[in-house]
Amino acid sequence: MTTTTSSRGRRRAPSKVQRAAGKAAALQKPRVILALLLLLALTCIMLLDGYLRAEVGGDQRVRSGASSNKVPDKILEGGPIVTFRGGQATTLSVPEKTIALTFDDGPNPTYTPQVLKILEKYDVPATFFVVGSMVSRYPGIVKDLVEQGNEVGIHTFTHVDLSYQSDARIKREMTQTQLALAGAAGITTTLFRAPYSSETDAIDNYSWPVYKKLGEEGFTSVFIDTDSDDWKQPGVSKIIKGATPSKNKGASVLFHDAGGVREQTVKALPTYIEKMKAKGYTFTTISGVIQKQEASGQAEADTGAPAIGGRQPGSTQPGTGTGASNLQAAHRTATGATLYEGKALIVAVAVAEWTVPTLSVGLMVVGVAVIGRFGMMLILARRHYRQRNKRRFSWGPPVTRPVSVVVPAYNEKECIANTLESLAKSTHPIEIIIVDDGSSDGTSEIARSAADSLGMRNVRVIRQENAGKPAALNNGVRSASFDIVVMMDGDTVFEPDTVRQLVQPFADPGIGAVAGNAKVGNRNTIIGAWQHIEYVMGFNLDRRMYDLLRCMPTIPGAIGAFRREAVLEVGGMSEDTLAEDTDITIAMHRAGWRVVYQEHARAWTEAPGSLKQLWSQRYRWSYGTMQALWKHRKSLTDKGPSGRFGRVGMPLVVIFQIITPVFAPLIDVFTVYSMIFVDFKAALLAWLAVLGVQLFCAAYAFRLDRERYRYLLMMPLQQLAYRQMMYLVLIHSCITALTGGRLRWQKLKRTGEVGTPAGAG
Repeated sequence: MTTTTSSRGRRRAPSKVQRAAGKAAALQKPRVILALLLLLALTCIMLLDGYLRAEVGGDQRVRSGASSNKVPDKILEGGPIVTFRGGQATTLSVPEKTIALTFDDGPNPTYTPQVLKILEKYDVPATFFVVGSMVSRYPGIVKDLVEQGNEVGIHTFTHVDLSYQSDARIKREMTQTQLALAGAAGITTTLFRAPYSSETDAIDNYSWPVYKKLGEEGFTSVFIDTDSDDWKQPGVSKIIKGATPSKNKGASVLFHDAGGVREQTVKALPTYIEKMKAKGYTFTTISGVIQKQEASGQAEADTGAPAIGGRQPGSTQPGTGTGASNLQAAHRTATGATLYEGKALIVAVAVAEWTVPTLSVGLMVVGVAVIGRFGMMLILARRHYRQRNKRRFSWGPPVTRPVSVVVPAYNEKECIANTLESLAKSTHPIEIIIVDDGSSDGTSEIARSAADSLGMRNVRVIRQENAGKPAALNNGVRSASFDIVVMMDGDTVFEPDTVRQLVQPFADPGIGAVAGNAKVGNRNTIIGAWQHIEYVMGFNLDRRMYDLLRCMPTIPGAIGAFRREAVLEVGGMSEDTLAEDTDITIAMHRAGWRVVYQEHARAWTEAPGSLKQLWSQRYRWSYGTMQALWKHRKSLTDKGPSGRFGRVGMPLVVIFQIITPVFAPLIDVFTVYSMIFVDFKAALLAWLAVLGVQLFCAAYAFRLDRERYRYLLMMPLQQLAYRQMMYLVLIHSCITALTGGRLRWQKLKRTGEVGTPAGAG
């Protein structure tokens, strides 16, 4: 906030406008930050969901055929349980007529509960080597699994071949799975089975260092003796045959409860259990095997602490809670930071699991809405163009009587002379009323001087204290001498025929207002070219559509005409919203007046020349539109003309100008995500297809407005940069509306470079 100093040196207190501007500036930064934080949160949620599904950071490489000459023979020829005591690698075998039933790749919401029911029915324990990402997605299943008396081991977080991974990635895979287990069931574990592993004789020179490192950290690596090959879906009989040990040998047997269709596994499991029990086999967990071997003194290891007794960070030794059972001796009760971080992970994953599918549905809805809008605009715009450009089309008897042109001006010294010069060439009789809204740059003096130099005797300059644009317009309407009032901005120039074209629709007594065709004059910069495309494609195609549907939502401030009696009937320009043009347009609809679009009445306006000014302008437009819609929300339940706008125009504006743009960034976010993590080619082709549709619509809009196509070369860049900014502006406006913020009208810096409309091209 600043203060001013008079010529005598006395300091003046900030004006009301300066105080309001300072408050507005102070309020905007937190809301911008909040909008960016929402975008960041969405990105993080998508990355987390992609990581859980192995789309982010996924590694499908699987090593095979590597040498094993650095792996000790006693390991290659030993049992399926590899422990490290005192730094020495040893193996344990499963006792005779004993089955250590193991399941990999779960949990799965369809098959794991079925497997658990079968195990409970036959009173058989098993060891489940779980994938951390699946644990975090289905924590309830893991909790039930543990409470039923089964044991869990780590199968990494994203099911990657660890022999290809760095030490940091290996640590992350293990730690994250432990956190998932802590959050799901309140435990950690010391059992580990590597993805894509099989028997110990398959250990190679690349995987062996991984097992050694994990062994030093207290993990027991578990392999298999017998593979059911159920992942191949060979049939129930072959699964049972593959899982059956030979000659009464004990075995660590591999099944899968996830990772694909496991119907055959579920069907084979009861028959397999019954068959093995009939042969005299008993079932136990991996910890049960170790306890049994050590109790019988048959372990090949030296005496000492059990290999599975390694302590995990954030956990306590077995003996309390779930670790009390010998069948679950590998479990540790999670405590401290591990427990709370695990619960936080489960909550974050739950949010992602709910958010991403919801966003996907939203994406489809937005996509359908966007394509539907394009199709609707093209069909109705073509019909509008053909209807209004027929040789026999007429609004009625020509309107030739004089009209009043009201120009509200606030610090328009750069532009006001050009505005008057363009009006001096008007082919229609007019009076010009310039309302100086408390300018401090000599706008009124420049206007009088320009009028004198042009020999204009039809110009009146009215000065008022700064009260805002609506007040200036109302002052001009009250001072108007004629029944038709044309309104234009102080930075806008008209073509000679603009006023004549603009007032012709008033030949129809039911028409209360006319929207003109606003053009960007300073279109030779990148920002100007982007706005030029937006004006031609978005605003004017939209207005053609709304005109035919008789629900025009906005008459642009740069060029519009009104019946004076209609303006006074609805109470004039309201100060209730920042979008006074949208406010009065809706009010006129509700009063029963018809609002139309006159494409041949063109005005050239100076668009914002910097991103900061553009943000400020569009922020005000978006927020003002929301205010106007909320103000007139009762039209949804009204009858007659008001109800027609409420049930046709308002839903279209809400869907196409608020909801769709707010959620449209999903298209870009999902596209970038797909390009990076899923399928770059497919995502790029999809994006190019959407761009092609937009280019076609834009080209058609340019054809209707007889514009040069060369500006369309800027459209791809517009989609990458400009459109994202407009989305953020709208999100920013929504946050302001939801938090109850209020803004004042903000003056944009002008250059005066838009002079005569000769640059129309």
